[in-house]
Amino acid sequence: MRKYLIAGNWKMNGTIEETKALIDGLLTGSYDTDKAEMVICPPYTALTTAGKMLNNSKIALGSQDMSVHKNGAYTAEISSEMLLTVGVSFVILGHSERRQYHAESDQQVNAKAKVAIDADLTPIICVGETLEERESGNTEAVIGKQIDGTLFEFSAELLNKSVIAYEPVWAIGTGKTATPEMAQDVHQFIRNRIAGIDKEAAEKIQILYGGSVKPDNAKSLLSQPDIDGALVGGAALKADDFLKIINSL
Repeated sequence: MRKYLIAGNWKMNGTIEETKALIDGLLTGSYDTDKAEMVICPPYTALTTAGKMLNNSKIALGSQDMSVHKNGAYTAEISSEMLLTVGVSFVILGHSERRQYHAESDQQVNAKAKVAIDADLTPIICVGETLEERESGNTEAVIGKQIDGTLFEFSAELLNKSVIAYEPVWAIGTGKTATPEMAQDVHQFIRNRIAGIDKEAAEKIQILYGGSVKPDNAKSLLSQPDIDGALVGGAALKADDFLKIINSL
């Protein structure tokens, strides 16, 4: 049975003091660590503080992105080695906002994912369709192309070290959420697509749902057979809400 993974993407939120307060709230809360793993992804400026606070805890630390380069003249980028030095073990790659605002391609995400895995970081590889693509009936074509591109030349070994997140772009920050059945259909499609690379790895890989996940809809979404966790945005900024999501399992 696949273990659940609940990841909080703080996006561009969280001063140092806000980070301390939020992590304090998470550390004093409780959840079944045998059933689910918690990951938080603060902004870069808060990673060092978060890493120190989470040291020796059950909560993992993640980054919101990472450069494909290991070092060099790449202003404003951050490398895998830099992330490792502050305790990061997960990295979100190919988030829809990175794709939209920074023109990141499947090929770039693929290259970053391979660098991350080589550095012993677990990539959370994001895919998802826009409202226009869904309404035109192209969801599977779009998701299939993204899976094929981001997992290009992936072996079973690389798949076993990765996480996938399905985030319907039309449901991010809009308050709209795919119904559990809609989300399950796409998750099942993704798992079947990955089975084309390796069937055993497809059964093992965690596929998260990300799209306005909240305490009141988490249980119905996470009860679906192919949904193995959540990539949470706004609700991850409140310790009580985030804990309610993980405790809905």
